Amino acid sequence: MALTWNDLTINFENIDRTELIEDWQWLVGTALPILVTSVGDAFLQNVDGEIYWLITGSAELEKVAKNYEEFQAKLNDDELVRDWFLIPVVAELKKQGVLLEPGKLYGFKQLPVLGGKYEPDNFELTDIAVHFSMSGQINFKLKDLPDGTKVNFEITE
Repeated sequence: MALTWNDLTINFENIDRTELIEDWQWLVGTALPILVTSVGDAFLQNVDGEIYWLITGSAELEKVAKNYEEFQAKLNDDELVRDWFLIPVVAELKKQGVLLEPGKLYGFKQLPVLGGKYEPDNFELTDIAVHFSMSGQINFKLKDLPDGTKVNFEITE
């Protein structure tokens, strides 16, 4: 099944970029999103122009390019694009009829940091802002805990 750029990225132009990653500032500082993947990760650019990949499922921030031009060139690397955009997962979701809608992305049912898998069955359509807020808050609470720690979450209003 052929995928388009619109299958792999989401339009977030109607969302304030600072607000979108507000719950991730503890990890990303002042870097702002320049590209959001359909599977809920983001590519951020800092004030020095460097590009970072924010992996929301595991709270990883990886420098991927020293500037926008280098990042654009890397988007031509099929292997990187396959990894960054989880092409097999997106292809399977599309095949199953789970299609993106405006304001939504493929969010985790269970974050990988909590044992969720990078498999189609662990993704569902999720509001963009909710995905970034919830994943940022959960990862922040877990960041200093040793692997294997049992956690319980209480939802408060």
